[in-house]
Amino acid sequence: MGLAPSSSTPEERLLSLRSSIDNIDAALVHMLAERFRCTQEVGRLKAEHEMPASDPQREARQIARLRALAADAQLDPEFAEKWFNFVVAEVIHHHHRLANEAAADEG
Repeated sequence: MGLAPSSSTPEERLLSLRSSIDNIDAALVHMLAERFRCTQEVGRLKAEHEMPASDPQREARQIARLRALAADAQLDPEFAEKWFNFVVAEVIHHHHRLANEAAADEG
């Protein structure tokens, strides 16, 4: 849906902007869900092969990459890094849980 033209009333413009924000939020939720489906597979693979839950070198590369992408997109790189760190903390938590479940299944 396109944004309301600037000649519209402030209320119409506000509704249009909010509608766009709602659509973007929905897309973000679906993308995060897909990302977590992928990281769950990574976690299972790591658990099966007794690999560490975190990979600090990859995380550092990802932070640098995301900071650059954010800067290119005119998004605050600090915000992008905070978001990434939040997501990675949750992913690592899931990986530890999967490793513990795999160890319990073997025991």
